[in-house]
Amino acid sequence: MLTAFGRAFRTPDLRRKLLFTLGMIAIFRLGAFVPSPGVNYHNVQACLSGGQTDQGIYQLVNLFSGGALLQVSIFALGIMPYITASIIVQLLRVVIPRFQELHLEGAQGQGKLTQYTRYLTIALGLLNATTLVTLARSGQLLGNCGETGSATPVIPDNSLITTILLIITLTAGTGLIMWMGELITEKGVGNGMSLLIFTSIAARFPTSLGQIITTKGWGVFFMVLLIGLVTVALVVFVEQSQRRVPVQYAKRMIGRRTMGGSSTYIPIKVNMAGVVPVIFASSMLYLPALIVQFAQPKTGAAPEWVNWINTNLTKGDHPIYMVMYFLLIVFFTYFYVAITFNPDEVSDNMKTYGGFIPGIRAGKPTADYLQYVLGRITLPGAIYLGLVALIPLIALVLIQANQNFPFGGTSLLIMVGVGLETVKQIDAQLQQRHYEGLLR
Repeated sequence: MLTAFGRAFRTPDLRRKLLFTLGMIAIFRLGAFVPSPGVNYHNVQACLSGGQTDQGIYQLVNLFSGGALLQVSIFALGIMPYITASIIVQLLRVVIPRFQELHLEGAQGQGKLTQYTRYLTIALGLLNATTLVTLARSGQLLGNCGETGSATPVIPDNSLITTILLIITLTAGTGLIMWMGELITEKGVGNGMSLLIFTSIAARFPTSLGQIITTKGWGVFFMVLLIGLVTVALVVFVEQSQRRVPVQYAKRMIGRRTMGGSSTYIPIKVNMAGVVPVIFASSMLYLPALIVQFAQPKTGAAPEWVNWINTNLTKGDHPIYMVMYFLLIVFFTYFYVAITFNPDEVSDNMKTYGGFIPGIRAGKPTADYLQYVLGRITLPGAIYLGLVALIPLIALVLIQANQNFPFGGTSLLIMVGVGLETVKQIDAQLQQRHYEGLLR
């Protein structure tokens, strides 16, 4: 392994790509600790040390920003606006025919969709920045701490100029992160956006493990490590698993040349939806808590339905919350797979190029067969996603370490997926030059 890494750095082209990627990652992590203009850094740290900031959707956003959100730094919004914009543009292909036409046009159409994603990212960044500044001023961002006008205000200056400057800075930070991710994809190794998310999550591992040692002791620490290693091994196994549907291409005469006659397969992964269903389910489960927050009366007793939501749907250790979380993940897995994989489109493409599945007629029978296979393989994938996402919630019940439990849920799925994909790309580039990959 060490020899392979040494060989990678001795290859000039690959060394340049690796160093460029590491440089971009270092700048990204530096920006996570640079305070935004108008923010009192010492008051932010005081609120973080005593506030309850590990609940709700902000836990997920803070995870993707590498802790920058709760630091109110220039990269506080992280990569989340771009992720949301990408998912929205992808879903709009089902609703807007023009988007589907652009998707089918090839590189030119894909470039147009990428441009729309960039515009939507800036718009969402502007909206999120405004929300973040409002929450920071009211104290809701940092566990009812740091309200403007209190003893430890996060944003002491309440003027319009400071507010506009802060919103512009946060939005520009999102644009800069998006540009850095695209630069890594173009000039570095791996997918830039995915690597930045990977870096944000990995940066929190030492802190999380250190807090487990401090608060729970070495016994719980080693138990967490053991659970983590087993979970990582299982996630790697499932992420690499796929159903290979065989495809045979008939021989065709084009001019004087014989084309086709080859055999290949359609790889259908067990987890085709990735981590998107977990993000959707987390966002949906945050909505009841958000509604209750606005419906809570300032004086008098709260309505019965508000008390029921506060009891059952705002705490991760409640059984009803866990069941709802699991069912939502299963539902969104089927929903997202149905949008991203179109059996009719795959069947038409196979028919156009003379391909067929042995024993299945071309056309609608092929689409029905692919739909049947997809439905059967999506079920274990959905159950797997739900169980992995429940690991931090189960840890909360057993050892009270939800906010410090690094091995599970969204973080583990992203880290394993991005790590496997990046290693494959480095391995492919090494094999092009040395006929020997990174892993033997």
